[in-house]
Amino acid sequence: QVQLVESGGGLVQAGGSLRLSCAASARTSSTYAMGWFRQAPGKERIIVAAINWSGGRTYYADSVKGRFTISRDNAKKTVYLQMNSLKPEDTAVYYCAADVGLGLRVGKAEYDYWGQGTQVTVSS
Repeated sequence: QVQLVESGGGLVQAGGSLRLSCAASARTSSTYAMGWFRQAPGKERIIVAAINWSGGRTYYADSVKGRFTISRDNAKKTVYLQMNSLKPEDTAVYYCAADVGLGLRVGKAEYDYWGQGTQVTVSS
């Protein structure tokens, strides 16, 4: 069982930056693939970025490429999402997700564990 707790959301002006953190608590020493998703009001939850266990492979949605960076610190059991050059269309609730395994996961259905979400609001 994995519990995920996101932090770092907030209100920022367009062009600004935020860094989201997701701390994982796991009873086992299993390896986990991690991802960040977002859900805007009235829309589906979609992937933003994903990272494999070692951190050597990453995936980004086209809409955030070049602006967002996913990273992880396995010693701290934490995954990060650095968001730069934020746009109003980035406004959403951001969710951290985890799945047991070494490889990259890009599909929502591939993840078994989810955090409670953190709100990111970008004003124009």
